[in-house]
Parts: sequence; C-alpha cells; structure tokens
Amino acid sequence: MKKIIFIISGLVLLTGFSACNDFLEVSSESKYDDSYIFGTKEETNRALNAVYAYLLSGDLYGEKYYTSFTLNNDVEFTPNDKSEKQLNGSDYKRFEGAANGGDLQKIWSAAYKVIEYANNFVTAAENSTFYAAKDTTILQQIGEAKCLRAMTYHDMVTLFGDIPFTFTRSYDMSDNLVMPVADRDEILTTLINDLRDIAPYMKFANELSEGIERASKEFCWSLIARIAMTRGGYSLRPEKENPASYGTMKRSDDYRDYYEIARIYCDSVIASGTHKLNKPYNQVFIDECNYIVTNNDDPIFEIPFAKNGSGSIGYQWGPKVDTQDNATSGKNIWGETKDGMKLNSFYRFSFDRKDLRLAYCIGYWKYSYNGTPTLHNDYYNYCNKWSKLWAQAGNAQGNQSTGSTGINFPYMRYADVLLMYAEAVNELENGVSGANGAKAIAAFKEVRERAFANQDHGEKVDAYISANTTKEDFFKLIMDERKWEFGGENIRWKDLVRWNKYNEVIRDVFFDYYGLASYIGGLMDYNKDDRFDTFPIHFYYRNPDKAEYQNNNPNDINIYPNTTLDILSIKNIWEEEEHPGSTWETANMYEWIDDATSYPKAKCLYSLRGYIYGDDFGELFYVDNGKTQSGTLWEVPAEQLPTVRYILPYPSEIIKRSAGTYKNYYGY
Repeated sequence: MKKIIFIISGLVLLTGFSACNDFLEVSSESKYDDSYIFGTKEETNRALNAVYAYLLSGDLYGEKYYTSFTLNNDVEFTPNDKSEKQLNGSDYKRFEGAANGGDLQKIWSAAYKVIEYANNFVTAAENSTFYAAKDTTILQQIGEAKCLRAMTYHDMVTLFGDIPFTFTRSYDMSDNLVMPVADRDEILTTLINDLRDIAPYMKFANELSEGIERASKEFCWSLIARIAMTRGGYSLRPEKENPASYGTMKRSDDYRDYYEIARIYCDSVIASGTHKLNKPYNQVFIDECNYIVTNNDDPIFEIPFAKNGSGSIGYQWGPKVDTQDNATSGKNIWGETKDGMKLNSFYRFSFDRKDLRLAYCIGYWKYSYNGTPTLHNDYYNYCNKWSKLWAQAGNAQGNQSTGSTGINFPYMRYADVLLMYAEAVNELENGVSGANGAKAIAAFKEVRERAFANQDHGEKVDAYISANTTKEDFFKLIMDERKWEFGGENIRWKDLVRWNKYNEVIRDVFFDYYGLASYIGGLMDYNKDDRFDTFPIHFYYRNPDKAEYQNNNPNDINIYPNTTLDILSIKNIWEEEEHPGSTWETANMYEWIDDATSYPKAKCLYSLRGYIYGDDFGELFYVDNGKTQSGTLWEVPAEQLPTVRYILPYPSEIIKRSAGTYKNYYGY
C-alpha cells in the first residue's frame, strides 16, 4: 500500500468512485499499479478520471470554494449581524476566520487530494511505455492532469499564500512526509513553466470527444495567463520576523515579465479562433442549467458535474425556494434552492441602465414551496446567473431535490481571456495607443458589445472606449467591466487583491451600507459625491397572488429564464415618478435603521467586522495590523489605508501534524 502524506486526510489511492460525468469511469483501488494502469489506454483514462472525480468534491469546487470562501467585496457580499468574532473560526468572509475553522480543514484536504492524484498520474504516466513512444493520447492526458493540478495549486495560493508544494507523489517521498512550504512566487513560476512545457502537446477542445469538459490546449494557455496575472499582481506577504503582523501588500520586481507571459498566452487563445462570444450573455448560463455543452463559445473549461451526483451550481445560486415537508408543489417542480451566493445590494446601481447583464444577474424575489413569488429586498440580492429553476421541465430534478445539480461551472471563460489580454497590454504599453493597443481595444470591445443591444453600441461601446484611452482611464474601464461581467463567480475579490485595491473597496463598501442607512435616517453625512441622491428609495411591484395578475409569466427567457413560475412585475427602479397607482405594491428599498437605537442596523455595522465596523452608539472602529482603533477611515487616502487580512490561516490540524514545521503568520 502507498504511504500517505499526512496533509491529505484520507486515502489518496485510486479508489472506487462514482462517475463524475458520463465519461468519467474511475479505476478501483485494487487495480492501482503503475504497470497495470498504464499498460492499456482504457485503464489510463480511468486513472485520469480519478483526478477529475476529486475535483468535484463538495469540500472543493463542488461547493465550499464558491460559498464559504467568496470573501466580501463590492460584488459578492454576505451580510452578518454578529457583533463579536465567532468562536467556530468560520468568519472568513468578513476577514475574521481562524485556524480552527472546520471548512479550512475540508478545503485543504480536498485540494491536496486532487494534487496527490495528479502527482500520481503524471509520475506514472511519464514512466510509461506510451510516454516513451510520445503517444499523443498520453501526452494529452498528462496535460489534463497538469492543468487540474495547476488550477488547484493556484487557487490554494490565492487563499493561503505560501503553501506546501511538490510535484513528487507521496509514494516517492521516502520517509519525509512533511511537504515543504514554498514561496508563492516560486510556486506560480513553477506552475507556469510546467504548463508551458506540456501545452504544445495538448489538443483543442473541438478535438476532444468531451470538449470543454476536459482540459484542452486553450484552457492550458488561458490558465498560464491567469496564473501569470496572479504572479505579476499584488498579494499579502508575511513578515516572517513578526508573525503577529498582518503583513504587507507587495508585488515582485519582475512583475512585467509575467504580464508579458499573460499577454502572449491570451493572444494565443484569441488567435486560435476556437472561441467566440456568439451566444447572448444570459444564454451561456441558461444552457449550462440545461446541460447543454458548447465547445466554441464563451466557456473554455467547465468543471463537469453530474446530475444528481455532484455540484451545487444552481442550488446555492438563483432565487431561494422554500419547501413544505421537504418538497415543493404546484407549479414548482424544481425542488429546494438556497441563497448561498449573495450579491452586494449596491452592485445593481453600478451597472449602466442599458446593460443587458443587469436584468439577468440580479434577482429581486424568492419563491414559496408552491411557486408563489415574494419580494426579496434585504441587504443583498440573489445572483441569478445559474438556477435549478432555469432548467426546462424535462431537465428538472424533481420537487424533492436539493443539491447535486450537475450544472457545470465555467471555471475559465473566453471573456476572461479577452479582458486579461486588454489589461496586460494596457500595463505593458502604458495605455492602448502602442503596438498592441488596437488588439487590446478590440478584445475589450468584444466583451462590452455582448452586454448591450446593437442600437446602443455607438454610445455604450465605441464612444465609451474612445473617451478612455489613457492608461489610467482604460484600466478603470477594465476594473468596471470585470466587475459587471463576472458577478457571482468568485473572481472579484481576487482581482481587487492583485490590483491592490481591496482595502479601498472594502472601506467604500462599509460606507455604502453604513452611510446610506445614516443618510436615510438623517444621521451622519457620508454621501460622497452625492451618490445617494440618485439611488431609488422605493420598489413598486405587482404581486401575482392578486387575481388580475395571475399567470403573468411572459414566457420569454430573455425576460425571465423560467417560463412557468409566476413572477413579480417590477417597475423600473430608476424612474423618477410618483406612486404609479393602486395596482402597484410599494416596498421601501432600505429599512436599515434600528428603531431601538436610531443607528444603522447590525448588518450594516458588522458585515466587515474584521476590517471596519460600527457599534450601536454611533462609534466607528477599524482594524490596523491586528489592533482595533477608534475612528473613521472615511477620508483616508487609499495608500494609507490598513491592510485587509484576506489570507487564510493554515488549519490547526495541519499545524499540529507538522510537528512545528508549519507556522501561521498574519496575526493568526
């Protein structure tokens, strides 16, 4: 039996595992032997499937990565009313997690299982007779395993910073079972070089029978670019001589080299012509909810979940659906859904009013067990990008279903490649007037054009871009476009980190919530640039439980993706007018003042408690390098703001098992 490295809790052998999609059949433990597994292509494919299988774990990409570890920002936002730090260590989203947090251990173990399986596969495959003969199938499979290993390592670096790192499988580690911690720059550079070596031997998605549900050449290129952007960006670095310090945001001196790598590999994807943004924005995600895989459009690599087997996409996203006796009834044949992926209440106000993404992404109501819609107007909106409810009746899982939706997640999209290319050129060429400027503008334009109707392109695309071609202005366009394009995809906070904008944005998010509540309540004035003056105060809506509005579904997926359930008719929230009449219900947009204290309610005060918060008496506080300070950050220049401690601690169990080899920094 293979030796098991201690950081991976559980067996790392190729165990009997249920298929993670129709094409994923996994070898059994009893068969795992290098000479046997890599003696036939059928067994080799089963061995590779095991790497994919562990990728789908609910403790990793199946759920936790996109729910527990989507840290609060100006796009994704989970409100919290707890005035004290939670003892269970799970306050990651508001920057107060601790080493004892249960989900930390889960995601750590799940990630290193993927890595160990990938190490097993790559090592054995590279020692096989197929590899010696440069068999094209085995080279493609090695590329897939390396891509899955790289994406997992990259995401762990983003969460934890410097982490244990090796390409050596535990079987070959002799008696040294403590994987050494490596510097993040070393890790990311090694991953980039590893992928660059294998990329020429990989196949395009349209050459693979499973298409974008497998790692392809263009995914490998795209992943190189994403890792390079991280390598070239800022991150929170520890002060090794002072573990109590929260650390310092830095980027390496050679960062331009990695922007150039990103530019080159994004350009390779673009030049290949294998992907375009042909589908309307909403159709990309509606198709995923209906198990439609398209190999030449926006998605470049979709994590391949299995219906009724894995994945919470469309269960944690979309409108919340309640149940009665663990089931839904009446028109609602889709079953229960949760609301784990929440969007910042102010996100909707950042969009251009003609942006087609706005109406699709933002949800304003939830459903009772029988399909009756109820206005949801709280401290957040639903992310409507995916939902079980968007599945056509023939694809519905049933009225007693919960998670394991099998809806694929587009881990890499062509829109991301286009915007990374534009960003890299803008940085390298000091704007978009240089050698590659026209291509950068064209890449940005392709994303922007899909977001607006054809008749609006002149104003909202062409004129919008031409007025912002300096480096600073074009970078602001990229920041905003990524904000609107990737809502609910757990990308925004990572972008803010690598741009070194996280502390500024978190400060501003706090004063959005706290400031608007104060503004409505006639308290302190935090109405920067008079922005609150333009925000709507009321919702006007029509409720289908009134007889005259029954069956009001427009039966048009471009208006609402579910063509069966009743919907609420929402009056344009931007229209400045008196109450539209007796047929319309009224709801206040913000009820955020506590009647007992006359100050903003707890969710406005404590949702960002690990960085900035208020109390019930109108006092404000912020956390600077682990020390709580009294005062406001309202007008502090961005470069003087305290650091956001977004980096997570190593799990307590891992520290314990390392016998002192691993150590937490950042004040943990």
